[in-house]
Amino acid sequence: MKNNEKIEYIDNRELSWLKFNERVLEEADCETTPLLERLKFISIFTTNLDEFFMVRVGTLNDYMKYIPNYSDDKTGMSAKEQLSEIYKNTETLYRLRDYVYEKIDVSLRENNIKFEKMANLNESGIKKVEKYFKRNILPILSPQIIDLWHPFPFIPNKKLHVVVHLENKKNEVIGIIPVPESIDRIVVLDKENGIYLLLEDIILYFAQSIFSMYKFVDSTIMCITRNADIDTDLEIYDDSIDYRQHMKKLIKSRSKLSPVRIEMQKKMKKDFNKYFMEKLGLKSEQFFISDTPLDTTYCFSLENIISEELKQKLTYVPFIPVQTIKKESMIEEVFQRDLLIHYPFESMKPFLSLIKEAANNPKVKAIKMTLYRISKDSTLATYLINAAENGKEVTVLMELRARFDENNNIEWAQKLEEAGCRVIYGMDKFKVHSKICLITYKDENEFKYITQIGTGNYNEKTAKIYTDLSFITSDEEIGVDADKFFKNMAMGNLCGMYKKLWIAPVGFKCNIIKSIEEEIKKCEEGKEGVVIIKCNSFTDKDIIKELIKASEKGVKIILIIRGICCLIPEIIGKTSNIKVISIVGRFLEHSRIYAFGTKEERKIYISSGDMMTRNTEHRVEISCPITSQESKDKIEHILEVIMRDNTKARVLQNSKRYLRLIPKIGEESINSQEMFMKEVYENKEIL
Repeated sequence: MKNNEKIEYIDNRELSWLKFNERVLEEADCETTPLLERLKFISIFTTNLDEFFMVRVGTLNDYMKYIPNYSDDKTGMSAKEQLSEIYKNTETLYRLRDYVYEKIDVSLRENNIKFEKMANLNESGIKKVEKYFKRNILPILSPQIIDLWHPFPFIPNKKLHVVVHLENKKNEVIGIIPVPESIDRIVVLDKENGIYLLLEDIILYFAQSIFSMYKFVDSTIMCITRNADIDTDLEIYDDSIDYRQHMKKLIKSRSKLSPVRIEMQKKMKKDFNKYFMEKLGLKSEQFFISDTPLDTTYCFSLENIISEELKQKLTYVPFIPVQTIKKESMIEEVFQRDLLIHYPFESMKPFLSLIKEAANNPKVKAIKMTLYRISKDSTLATYLINAAENGKEVTVLMELRARFDENNNIEWAQKLEEAGCRVIYGMDKFKVHSKICLITYKDENEFKYITQIGTGNYNEKTAKIYTDLSFITSDEEIGVDADKFFKNMAMGNLCGMYKKLWIAPVGFKCNIIKSIEEEIKKCEEGKEGVVIIKCNSFTDKDIIKELIKASEKGVKIILIIRGICCLIPEIIGKTSNIKVISIVGRFLEHSRIYAFGTKEERKIYISSGDMMTRNTEHRVEISCPITSQESKDKIEHILEVIMRDNTKARVLQNSKRYLRLIPKIGEESINSQEMFMKEVYENKEIL
């Protein structure tokens, strides 16, 4: 395909992502979702959009500057064309967010939660806030003006600022006040009557008095988004460079990169807006007005401020993952049978118990694992440290380039190394995104392996809010493959040969394509061919083309894709045998499952990698076969329930729009995530 050739059955990845984030915003507008959870979806939508501008929009802006001939290899769109469409779509999403936020605000007020503007307070309320402002806020503010003697300041990425339009005689002056992060965003004015204020609104109100020596014209709240797509690969590696120090320097540079967006919470005079755009090197299409607060993360602390009664009414009923496997020895249990844990419905505790037991078992000689994102207070990491202190050979392949988690990973790498663990890092240009743990066990003169492979990170916090699969097996061939994997990673060898595991960048994509070709062959022989893929994003053009070929041959294809999907289904003659489903619900759909064949003969793999070129060609990913019948049956059930979802599922149309499913009259209402929660509680005694 030529770079400028546009194909009707392939969508642009950036525009597809914006549709995904629109589905997140739809959850904020879902009246069956508890009210504070709807507000959280507004915040998740906003954070998603922030990161999209920092990374994807930042990259496209770089392409315009440094690779002027760049075009999208799927749609032929230039960087300029993509940005133009992104800005137009984003403007629409801003208006939709304002509409949804206003609805939520009305409902919050009906429930005695009122976020007021200062101008709406009575005289008594204003005096009370003024007293609080002078005592707790004013002493740490750093206001300044911008003029000939006070140059335009550096404005950090995603930091709220109050900006003020002033006049000094006949000259216009700009005032600016950074909103401090050391003070709680929510200020409780009257808890009994449910009156709350946001910190930035208080500063906005008193900005006139702060700049009292000038004539006040107008003021607003502003936020700048900067390009955060730093290049973390070492182009020229010097043995004298400490890789952790190199990463620390790169992360510091992130906040100083060029602006890609400016947001204001109120329309100001044209010249005022133009001034900031010129100073920041931005165009009018990169300027957005939002009636919704620019930072909505305050909603996560709101539930800790309101009454317990109101919290119960306005939030999800708490769900505690069920510990379905309670054995005195997890090691002995895994030697008897394979285990498959389904997060967040089932608890991560059995896996943590396995690592804890291995750290203290004298027959365990080594523990090796990859770490991509772990929590700041990781229990798992402390068990690895304990294992090293107990004389085990502990090897940790720590990926320092996990975007926005770099600092946390750097700190843990240092702690693990200081404790005696052997810490190695991913390779230049290839992030190690794999989720694998290998326990080497010596029983008399025989070495045995326990291997765990997952679809998600070893993070105790996300294991409670992401849907993921964790497979634990004593399969000898998988163990040998895992041992080879760690040896190859330590030697920088990406081309290792493995018997059972599919490992990117060499053995993942080719085996996916080979498996699709096997289903095509079945159809050509008059048999039934089936492909089911569940992943987070689907952009790999080679696999898209292979699926189109399979669809043309009659293979039944179901794609369960949470986010980006560049393949457009139901195009007659091309993708008419392809159905694309997206689930957006209480938990973040994160598991990756690749299934080929009819149910009777189906081969099933779970994986750390999505169907994105970055995963299939430019990362180290692992896919593992599920061979035990118990585990296969469990995954079959998961897929069947998801495909029956008619509450949180959306189906992609050939118009590139997603249609939300609604139960038909007399049809059972199925929310797949709620069903999994219900099932795990019903079966916990049996399990």
